[in-house]
Amino acid sequence: MDEITADAVEKRSDNSKKESFVFDVLTLAGGTTFAQILTILAAPVLTRLYGPDDFGVWAIYLSITSIISVIACMRYEYSIMLPESSEEAVNLLGLSFLAVLLVTGLTFPAIWYFKEPIVNILNSQQIGNYLWLVPPFIFVNGLFLALNSWNSRTKLFKRLSLSRVFSSVSSTVTQVGIGFIEKTGASGLIVGSLAGQSIATFALGGQIWRDDRKLIVKNLSWEKIYEGFKKYRKFSLVDTWGALMNSISWQLPAFLLSAFFTPAVVGFYSLGFRLLQMPMSLIGGSISQVFFQRASRAFAEGTLASLVENVFRMLVVIGMFPILILTIVGSDVFTVIFGKAWAEAGIYAQILSLWAFVWFISSPLTAIYVVVKKYHFGFHYNFFNLITRLLSLTIGGLLGNARTALILFSLSGIAVYGYLCLKMMSYAGVKTSKVMKIVISNFILFVPAGTIIITLKILEIDKILLVIFSGMIVCLYYVYILKKDAQMKKIIREFRN
Repeated sequence: MDEITADAVEKRSDNSKKESFVFDVLTLAGGTTFAQILTILAAPVLTRLYGPDDFGVWAIYLSITSIISVIACMRYEYSIMLPESSEEAVNLLGLSFLAVLLVTGLTFPAIWYFKEPIVNILNSQQIGNYLWLVPPFIFVNGLFLALNSWNSRTKLFKRLSLSRVFSSVSSTVTQVGIGFIEKTGASGLIVGSLAGQSIATFALGGQIWRDDRKLIVKNLSWEKIYEGFKKYRKFSLVDTWGALMNSISWQLPAFLLSAFFTPAVVGFYSLGFRLLQMPMSLIGGSISQVFFQRASRAFAEGTLASLVENVFRMLVVIGMFPILILTIVGSDVFTVIFGKAWAEAGIYAQILSLWAFVWFISSPLTAIYVVVKKYHFGFHYNFFNLITRLLSLTIGGLLGNARTALILFSLSGIAVYGYLCLKMMSYAGVKTSKVMKIVISNFILFVPAGTIIITLKILEIDKILLVIFSGMIVCLYYVYILKKDAQMKKIIREFRN
């Protein structure tokens, strides 16, 4: 092993990058912010270039690729973060790449053989035209997952931030460009997604190869890869199945709404959920990325409870106020921005909003069960989550009402993710009373603003004015939090190290 190279990498990770947790989050959020803003700005254009049916087919394609992508590395990408040795981590990166090749190779014959059953089950002849694009997406996305974990280990989050910018720009430009040039149905949306993911993967991979090439080349060996395969086989044998069930449960709405209703309903759900999820992912995804690395260290140092409590408060403060506002004015927002044709998507967003908040405050904390080595929890929890979602959506589908299906889906999600949140807090040693105190205190802060907006909605003021006023209220809330919230300032100070 090249000791100088390894030492240089460790020094870069541990000494030259001693920024705070918040700095790391904001670094990731910078690229994500740009990507999300671009996506939001492009959304009104895309909804005028593509119809609800096109969005529905795109959603089905993304659901299929998402399910397979989550096991593209057979979960070995998570093991990259755990070893102290850079040599061991390099070989786990290599193991993850081999897993991607295997899964991609198996996807080709599976798609070919099951094409007709997939089309029939999903009640969409259109999706059959795009199934051949599934394996390429799995390949580039799987590589990205592995590279992403390596990047988190080295704590060079600017690289990931930049790759997200490249992905958003290339995806949006491709989708809008194809939509303007020719009316090709969902193909423009699907090709744009593939282009964006490919650019992100090669951008991140190129930067990692430039910076870490010597370390990777010097330490990569078949023997060490095999050792990593044996040592972390639980990621494949146990966590893979839990992750697969979790991914399937996430994609069930698109599949079952397609099976019971029409592609247009899937399109409404897709747009509503996508734009609801983006603000949540803006910060939540970045916190989750950084939290896994910090939680591993905090667990070893015995400070996990303090870290988790502080992160939980950050999530509640950031997410509760705007999501409650959206619960009131969601349909108005979608009508104003996307036109009357997409008002139903806004109603879907209102139905899903409270569930989205509970998911937002719970999702980054799921790394805890991996950190404390409760691997079997992931399997049992994800199985329960899958069953409750399947039942709620099936009941709604049999009743013949898409809104009912989504209401049941949302209620089951609130219950399941609420349990997940409390369980993760328990694993970390945080008392339930502290969790409830944080949630209740922030809800009380929302009540005055919520009362005003509900009153204005009852008075039926102009929708545009209502949306503008609601946006101003949210902005004022964040200004208040940054200037007046003493506990938030304390949390930020505690994360500095």
